[in-house]
Amino acid sequence: MNLNITGHHVEVTDAIRDYVTSKLDRVIRHFDNVTSINVILSVEKLKQKAEVTLHVRGKDIFVESDDADMYAAIDSMTDKLDRQVIKYK
Repeated sequence: MNLNITGHHVEVTDAIRDYVTSKLDRVIRHFDNVTSINVILSVEKLKQKAEVTLHVRGKDIFVESDDADMYAAIDSMTDKLDRQVIKYK
């Protein structure tokens, strides 16, 4: 599984990278056939945005979330992704 974390107008620190990785481990536990994950973290004025594209066999699952806090946006994104993966499974 390939994990790619990028930031637009925000520096991806080790703490944010570890936080995203720990949250995505919960999602991957539900579903084993994940080939790659692309995470984009961005800042637009007062809005923190987190997007993820999960590539599985036969389908790409895209989820985005925005909040005033980056960590809250990541939490919301992983909750949405978890629901989508369980629905796909």
